[in-house]
Amino acid sequence: MDAVRLIAAGRHALAQSGAAMDIVGEAWQAQALTQGIGSWLAVTGPPELRSEARGLGEAGGRGCGVLDRAALIGEGSTPDYPPRAAQLTEVADVRQALLGLQALLGEVGIALVGVACATDDESLYWQCIESIDAADESSDRVRAVLRRLTVRERGSASGVA
Repeated sequence: MDAVRLIAAGRHALAQSGAAMDIVGEAWQAQALTQGIGSWLAVTGPPELRSEARGLGEAGGRGCGVLDRAALIGEGSTPDYPPRAAQLTEVADVRQALLGLQALLGEVGIALVGVACATDDESLYWQCIESIDAADESSDRVRAVLRRLTVRERGSASGVA
């Protein structure tokens, strides 16, 4: 499935999430998708983007690591939601995918602030804080790839490869 569609599905699922653990689960999904898109671009994307894309994939991976996935799905249980990122088959429109991913990461950060402010569970609070930081780092990496993409497009427009 194309990245833009997966991002739209993630944004919709996050908007529909009401319970704290659903929001935290969607934050994990967003970071897994960040990792997937970054990794996809690092391997098959335009050569000029690969270094920054690799950093994006790594940031997404770190973002997945700050959330206790076992607590999200329950110890020993089967996940209710497989990673959307597993469905990623292409990034047809790199710019639109990155802009959508940036919006998703921003929405994740806002939703996690709400969860952190509403919880009395100290462990959940700190997971949210760390995940907010991870979403911010991932968003910074998306901006870096977008900057590189803009430089690439300007070079192509002026005839310089």
